[in-house]
Amino acid sequence: MINASVLSKNKIITQNPGNIVSDMDGETVMLSIEKGNYYNLGVLGGGIWSLLEEPIKISDLIGKLMSQYEVSHQECEEEVLSFLSDLYDEELIILSET
Repeated sequence: MINASVLSKNKIITQNPGNIVSDMDGETVMLSIEKGNYYNLGVLGGGIWSLLEEPIKISDLIGKLMSQYEVSHQECEEEVLSFLSDLYDEELIILSET
């Protein structure tokens, strides 16, 4: 897992191109062509993945999710940062500065 400062809420994130993404019974699954790895993002992860089609600030992503789901800010932030950290570790997202 990457250092939390790398995934600060002010960073901009977007999908790393070159993955094959599909819906399987409501869950998002993905194949990394570069790595040859298969990922099941699930329903919620797939929703987050779709929000990353365009560059988005992490804090804005958290705000959008909080408006869609009944969750505390702290829990949402922790879960989203953990999920994004996993995506980053697998080179599935790109981080940039604001």
